[in-house]
Amino acid sequence: MKLLSGAEIAGFIMERQAKQVRALRQSWRVIPRLAIIQTHDDTVSDKYVAKKIEYANDILVDVDSYKVNQNEVEELIDKLNKDNLIHGIIVQLPIEDPSQTDIIVSKIAPEKDVDGLTENSQFLPATAQAIDWLVAGYGVELFGKKIVVIGKGKLVGGPIAALWLKQNLNVLVADSKTENLELVVHDADVIVSAAGKPGLVTRKMVKPGSVVIDAGTANSNGSIVGDVADDVRELDDISITPKIGGVGPLTIAALIDNVIRAARVVADKEGQKDLG
Repeated sequence: MKLLSGAEIAGFIMERQAKQVRALRQSWRVIPRLAIIQTHDDTVSDKYVAKKIEYANDILVDVDSYKVNQNEVEELIDKLNKDNLIHGIIVQLPIEDPSQTDIIVSKIAPEKDVDGLTENSQFLPATAQAIDWLVAGYGVELFGKKIVVIGKGKLVGGPIAALWLKQNLNVLVADSKTENLELVVHDADVIVSAAGKPGLVTRKMVKPGSVVIDAGTANSNGSIVGDVADDVRELDDISITPKIGGVGPLTIAALIDNVIRAARVVADKEGQKDLG
């Protein structure tokens, strides 16, 4: 079994980002700044936010964290949209009332939507970018392969499927409710699961030599778990993301990359185009 460690690749990306941030701060007095908004207490969300803040702090990207009632979020977003010192804004999902997600995230200015969730966002969704980085980093060949993406969500499944379809790859999109899911998946060369259903991808679905990317997240007694059943990881002849340190670290790296890009746009507008 070959492990596809996103954490390892994220380490190289972090080195590059640290240099970019140093140039922005020292040479141009532009300090990349991210605002994170939460609407309720949630153990898993709190862990994700803490990891984002830790990563950002390590490369001197500033983070402002807010926890407000959902009925206050739109007013806060409007304020942050107008704040020229804020380069990126994200609403940590899920929000307290998920049915309002689209309405709330649509209020984020496209140039500050570093999660890539709005229709006119200037950024690729972070998890989709992370998965694309992961396969590129490990030299996974996608052309001519059957790719199955499980999950149609706007954070992961939808964006990565759209990205790869634009590259003329052979992508089939399914979800946890797809009829005969095992038959749909079992001959896939590459499986990306982002359904948020623990144990959804079983050993019977995975053929020898396949690549399995577990991008699913669910809350199991306060712990973050993926979609892939434990026995899949016992197979010797597959490539797979680890339980810890797979897509997650790269997703954070991609998010912060978007924040840095947004900050560089500000620098570029001021004529500072030699940042490397």
